[in-house]
Amino acid sequence: MKNIDKDFLLQLDAKIVEFLVKDRQFIFEKMGKHLEVDEKQNRRDLVTEVDRGNQAHIIEALSQLLPDAKILAEESENDLTDAKGLMWVIDPIDGTMNFVKQREDFAVMIALYEDGKPLLGYIYDVMRDVLLHGGPGIGVVYKNQDVINPPANLALEESLIGLSGPMLVNNAYHFQDVEKRTLGARVIGSAGIEFIRVLLGKQIGYVSSLKPWDFAAGNALAAVFGLKVGYVDGEAINVLKSGVVLVATKKAYSAMMSIVK
Repeated sequence: MKNIDKDFLLQLDAKIVEFLVKDRQFIFEKMGKHLEVDEKQNRRDLVTEVDRGNQAHIIEALSQLLPDAKILAEESENDLTDAKGLMWVIDPIDGTMNFVKQREDFAVMIALYEDGKPLLGYIYDVMRDVLLHGGPGIGVVYKNQDVINPPANLALEESLIGLSGPMLVNNAYHFQDVEKRTLGARVIGSAGIEFIRVLLGKQIGYVSSLKPWDFAAGNALAAVFGLKVGYVDGEAINVLKSGVVLVATKKAYSAMMSIVK
């Protein structure tokens, strides 16, 4: 790290955790009111005033912590052409359809990168009050305030897998063959919740078409545990690039990549 040392990152982590606890109450207050829901690209791609309002709330807080850092956020016009320097990556409400229709299984996600490499990541399962945070910058992952251990390096046949529902139905990248090798597929509709399940060892992997704000935080946390994260075409993760992203245990990752290519 060229610009930030570990002690500073530990202090920064504590401040972001404190903010996210307050942000949860901010979201609850908004949820208690009538939701204005708009479509973005189609009827399955929604955005609410909570997405926009919470993004502004997060950006205001993070800008005070690192005023010179770039910001890549879902509900903004993103025209960044490089990842040099410090950059926040923000998903204010990951799983907006779940948020609107189910009021659960959605997450707030924040990540801090430097020169395209992850330093810190935050995935907050708002309704369950479960916050996974940490990253390579501090060398640890916490579940709320408790340090957690890496998940077991299970093989594809030994656990469940998180898959994109539409991609599974259409057998994109031979997803149906992947599912047959596992103990079964689960479809949640939130990348953040899926990453939490992989990080906690509840499933051996997750694969879907993702934007940078969908995977940035999860990638940061997965790096601490030695989990594999990459695009299914074999390219390494680029925090500015969307694509079909796979996160899995080392054993499962190798097996899945032999199927999806």
